[in-house]
Amino acid sequence: MTKSVTEKRRVRRAPSNTVRDLSDSVSKQSAEKKDVYQIFAEKVRDNKQLKSRWAIMQETRVEYFRGKDFPVFLRDHQEVKEILGLDKELDAEEIINTLLRKNLIVRCDRVVKTLRPGKKKLSSWPAHLGIHNEQVFSKEDAFFAWTFMKRRALWQTILSFLWPLVALAMCLFPVYPYQVKIVVLYSCAGALLFIVAMLSIRAAIFGVIYVILGKRLWIFPNINAEETTFRELIRFCPKNSEGEPPKWTSRLFYAVLSVLVILLLRHHAPDEAARARYQSKVSNIIDEMLEWSPKLALSGMLEKQQPLVNATEKSHPMGGNWSGDSKDAADPSDGTADEDPVKDVSDT
Repeated sequence: MTKSVTEKRRVRRAPSNTVRDLSDSVSKQSAEKKDVYQIFAEKVRDNKQLKSRWAIMQETRVEYFRGKDFPVFLRDHQEVKEILGLDKELDAEEIINTLLRKNLIVRCDRVVKTLRPGKKKLSSWPAHLGIHNEQVFSKEDAFFAWTFMKRRALWQTILSFLWPLVALAMCLFPVYPYQVKIVVLYSCAGALLFIVAMLSIRAAIFGVIYVILGKRLWIFPNINAEETTFRELIRFCPKNSEGEPPKWTSRLFYAVLSVLVILLLRHHAPDEAARARYQSKVSNIIDEMLEWSPKLALSGMLEKQQPLVNATEKSHPMGGNWSGDSKDAADPSDGTADEDPVKDVSDT
């Protein structure tokens, strides 16, 4: 009897344990599935083949991509979909909707919806976005922003620790040896000259092509971009310019204005004597900065303090009586002051 009751109890308890195991497995699978989509979103965001830009959304900078670029990205990079496991057969619309439900992305809409003067269509990458009312996938003028924090790369972590050292090295520039100062000075001057020359040549080429051919052509179009890849940064040839060509009246106006500015600068340019004085002054400042050292500073401070010490010794001799008592000096309070030597003269 005892064995049969025990067996019945074991049989009765078996379904509860089975249900518990099934619930645990389901919860684990759901957690793994959530982690799979998180990993998928991080991989897609780190992949530079999916074009993305930065914009302002509710006073916050966000990184976003266009809805029409996502299906093309998945079609060309099937290996990224392997991360999803069983859901790798889903199409782009279903994947985007799943990411929206998991709050990994949010659908955005452009804030400025009016055309600027001289433009035929709106910008492909707006700078200001707002949250869209319908959080579903769409290809037509749809933008999706990432909502999670991007994982920081190792080089960014190392660079964050090196920035304080760079700032400290810049502060210690006056105490560097003379040879190191020369290297730093000419390196910085060369880099600054290269940047100014490149921007000037870029602007000159744009002005000439704009006036003569009526086209807006910027070489190195992404040189002033805040967020871009290195390949896009050094890209020389620009893409097709948007908008209609300028009118000949505006081109003539800017051509005349440029000639007047050049003539005005030429008329007010300094003469040879003024340039020589300015060059000598700048050379003196640079030489003084390069030749400065803590030893010279300390020696200069000692030389300035030496006359003060000599003047103090003359006014307060070390061998003198510092108490103020003197035989020749009379105390006016003791009543023994000298009488007036002038005597009264009586009338005769």
